Amino acid sequence: MKYVVILGDGMADEPLDDLGGKTPLEYAHTPNMDRIARDGCMGLVQTVPDGFEPGSDIANLGLLGYDPRTCYTGRGPLEAASMQIELGPSDIAYRCNLVTVNDGTMVDFSAGHISSAEGKELLSSLESAVPSATFYPGVSYRNLLVLHGGSGSLTTPPHDIVGREVISFLPSGRDGAALVSCMEKSREIFLDHPVNRARLISGKPPATQVWPWSGGKSPALPSFWEKFGKRGGVISAVDLLMGIARCAKMEVIEVPGATGYLDTDYQAKARYAISALEHLDFLYLHVEAPDEAGHLGDVREKVLAIERVDAMIGTIMQGFSGIIAVLPDHPTPVRLKTHTADPVPFAVLGKGRDTTLTFSEREAARGGYGTIKATGLLPLLFSLS
Repeated sequence: MKYVVILGDGMADEPLDDLGGKTPLEYAHTPNMDRIARDGCMGLVQTVPDGFEPGSDIANLGLLGYDPRTCYTGRGPLEAASMQIELGPSDIAYRCNLVTVNDGTMVDFSAGHISSAEGKELLSSLESAVPSATFYPGVSYRNLLVLHGGSGSLTTPPHDIVGREVISFLPSGRDGAALVSCMEKSREIFLDHPVNRARLISGKPPATQVWPWSGGKSPALPSFWEKFGKRGGVISAVDLLMGIARCAKMEVIEVPGATGYLDTDYQAKARYAISALEHLDFLYLHVEAPDEAGHLGDVREKVLAIERVDAMIGTIMQGFSGIIAVLPDHPTPVRLKTHTADPVPFAVLGKGRDTTLTFSEREAARGGYGTIKATGLLPLLFSLS
């Protein structure tokens, strides 16, 4: 038996006046998700345990069968694993955004979705100025800071504070002073940097500084094969998901044209998924675009991203025979522009049928599966009954 989980990051949302009281999932044209719901069975999944911040790291760990209450150490080390960075015993890896802060207010958590090349150039200018840390450029605004001799810190994701003054959200705790020093040094160096001068001339927001968050040491995860006895793989353009896959010794399938943004190549992901399932038992296919649209507060882009995910699902279903599940990892309401911890809808085709008709938050609430925990999803899919 083959299994595929298709995850549209942040697809779940709230009813919106702009959509006639419908959620983006209800409003979007999603014949393939609706078919999975209509011919399969639905439910709600609680992806964020009590006491945890609602984030893709926590949610996706749980959905892949790894309880964050026992194995989560931070987002940074997962992204370090994706970049195949070896962390020393005294190293703390932090996710490091390039952001735009104006007059003390977080204006843009992605510095206008700065290009990877620009980000690399900015970060390279910090290396000699901050000897206690090493900066690793990633994709666009998503980078990594490794603090040598670190101990951990209390931090805030920058996407949670857009439009707010940052002074109350600076890192604190044992590594707080060192991280704040990195941020201050980046402001000095980025102020008149050639990359930012060029961006301003082009009408683009500058990357005014770095913003480190969610640091930790390397986690120790049992392999996916050890947990489930199945050959598993992950398709994603996001370092976080690839990092979880590498920690779990799953295959990482890289797709040309997958950007982790609104312009990602959905159909290329579908083609690579079909190919990967020829030798894998299980595939986890992650698409970031709906979440990015939610963070932008852009209803039109979120609906469009959901419809493109649906078209991708349609392509996969044409070339796939097995059990298929679709769900978000968490809601990213366009009204809030950040994540919430509410349960999300999921639908499974090939494991029974209930009376649900369309893929949406409200339909899932009356689905036959009821409400399950994130770590229960794969056991449900892999069960014989």
